[in-house]
Amino acid sequence: MNELKEIYDRITFLRKKGVKMKEMAEQTHLTPSVLSAMYSTVFPTYFKNVEKGMDEDDALDNALVWVNNLSKKKFLGSLPQMKQELFVMDVAVKEKSDGRNPFLDELEYNANRSVNYIANYSGIYTSYSLSSSTDDLKIEPYFIAPTENGSHIEVGHTNAHGTTHWGVGLMNGMSHLYLAFNESQSPQLSIFNICLKLPLYDRPPFLRGIYQCLDYNFNPIARRILLVKQTDDTNRQKFLQQQGVLKSYEELDETELLYYDYTCREGDVIRMCNIPIQKMSMEDLALEKKILELTNCK
Repeated sequence: MNELKEIYDRITFLRKKGVKMKEMAEQTHLTPSVLSAMYSTVFPTYFKNVEKGMDEDDALDNALVWVNNLSKKKFLGSLPQMKQELFVMDVAVKEKSDGRNPFLDELEYNANRSVNYIANYSGIYTSYSLSSSTDDLKIEPYFIAPTENGSHIEVGHTNAHGTTHWGVGLMNGMSHLYLAFNESQSPQLSIFNICLKLPLYDRPPFLRGIYQCLDYNFNPIARRILLVKQTDDTNRQKFLQQQGVLKSYEELDETELLYYDYTCREGDVIRMCNIPIQKMSMEDLALEKKILELTNCK
């Protein structure tokens, strides 16, 4: 299995030289999704398993469990040609005349690629998290689905004040799903994003993650969030008919109390705050923590 390490290192080298995964997939006669799954999931998992002392065959079987579109026979059969084609690729990369930022290109590529894996998580969800301004449970609908033209993952969110935001979904292999939105109107940029940990489960009933945004004083805040699936249906109109709400602790039913305990207790929120008089010294750090403790905003 030494060629697995050689192939992985070669792909890493080509990526650093600016060669895109799509170009490597064309060269090796594989689909971009298959090659990406090999590079981002199969190879790293296999190497970790071998390091733990697993037999090479068992290590590969375990690594392939994490991808849905790649059999062991197909994987092993593709290795000789893949290695040959990757090592003959020309690594001389021409500079782009438009001067685009490579990170923006990577985001665009990821958005196009991620749509191939979103079917298992598409649907309408109800989110549960702590309100930024009160101790209430914030309950809001979310929408996750591929666009009609299949170009990217479309995500929607309607907040407790009736405003609907549309954003984009990005996936880190099969381990995380990012939902990203602009909470403000252009040209102002007020990004809020959710990083969801994806379970190894077919059509999971709920997703857990961390919600990062700005509070009402424009200070960064991160808090736990739970997305519970309502339906696999991805009808936009059905989503748009729903509204977000704030519910006090006394109003919560038995199930909502469980959600509150998971998302709204001490330690489930991380905050920063503005310091009245900044000296830009280490004393500021202690003062900030003291203010947060006094306001019960840990």
